[in-house]
Amino acid sequence: MAYSPYNKAASVPSEGHDTPCRQIRAQTGAEPPHSSRVGDVIRVADPQLGRAERAAVDDVLVSGDLADGEEVRAFEDAFGSFVDAEHAVATANGTAALHATFEALDLPAGATVVTTPFTFVASANAPRFAGLAPRFADVDPETYALDPDAVERVLERDDDVAAILVVHLYGLPADVRRFAELAEAYDVALVEDAAQAHGATVDGRPLGTWSDAVCYSFYPTKNMTTGEGGMVTTDDPALAERLRAFVDHGRAEASYDHATVGHNFRMTNLAAAIGTAQLARLPAYTVARRENAAYLTEALSDAPVETPTEPVGRRHVYHQYTVRSPERDALREHLAARGVEAAVYYPRCVHEQPPYRDARADAPVAERLADEVLSLPVHPQVTEADRETVADAVRSFRGGA
Repeated sequence: MAYSPYNKAASVPSEGHDTPCRQIRAQTGAEPPHSSRVGDVIRVADPQLGRAERAAVDDVLVSGDLADGEEVRAFEDAFGSFVDAEHAVATANGTAALHATFEALDLPAGATVVTTPFTFVASANAPRFAGLAPRFADVDPETYALDPDAVERVLERDDDVAAILVVHLYGLPADVRRFAELAEAYDVALVEDAAQAHGATVDGRPLGTWSDAVCYSFYPTKNMTTGEGGMVTTDDPALAERLRAFVDHGRAEASYDHATVGHNFRMTNLAAAIGTAQLARLPAYTVARRENAAYLTEALSDAPVETPTEPVGRRHVYHQYTVRSPERDALREHLAARGVEAAVYYPRCVHEQPPYRDARADAPVAERLADEVLSLPVHPQVTEADRETVADAVRSFRGGA
């Protein structure tokens, strides 16, 4: 068991029926990993864009059809099929996906959206863009995701809640089954922010099975990328129609017939071409991330950190491999001195940021996590030698003890 001042048992990820990584690479044409080192540093993120992406972009450039078009429709279809969603709507970025979703849900102006304070600020910005008020509930100390019990306490106290926004942090699905039960019991919408959780599943079923919509990001450091880009998936045809209108200036079928006020949140064919090539690589990327995570969890079983957990039935896709230490900053400096880049996601809770200091929040667990979490390199370009170096560097940390 990994060291833990919080008495939480570590969980070693199990591959179950995952196809071996090299076999999936062969099936998808994904290129083998190279060392993620830059000079003497193992990077915490290392996007891979190869021959397939270059060829796809070249085809679009030759066609001259650069903006939203057939490539975007093909990417939407492919991604929707991958996550088993009836509808997929591409957007310019992940924040646009969230913003468009809250606009399309057509919730009462000024209503409350309960979400996590331990996330990137976009998760709070998006409902505010749509005229809604974020309300922060605390997170689970083991998974770091939004705590259903904390959300239920908010729902019991406040009668102006219109939606729950769940964030699947670091690639680990939150307890969406429980949130779906709460959403039904209190008659509120349920939205999933899966910006870090492409391909994650719960009980073998894809994200979106229990919610109104799922929002993805394809930023360069995500599990797959389009450069910038996002996607909303849903099984609700009416919601999908409103989403498509909003991301395209409120446009109806006729080119200059605008039924509602919308925005220009469209994805380009250039981005979609990259996305289609990346989607073919995603299964191999996920297996590589899980293999690297499993190695680190085992190798760090006696290290002075708390390693990630993977609750039964929730398949972690390890956008980040995040450990926890009460001496986080000293550990980060120790790793940097040994050529290992590590990053803090996130050093300040959203309700501690200036725009949200007046928002309602009761989040002591999240505040403590912000002082203690540290993400280690786990991406597909981490080689066996790299991960051994990472593990050795962590194990050698002695701290102030």
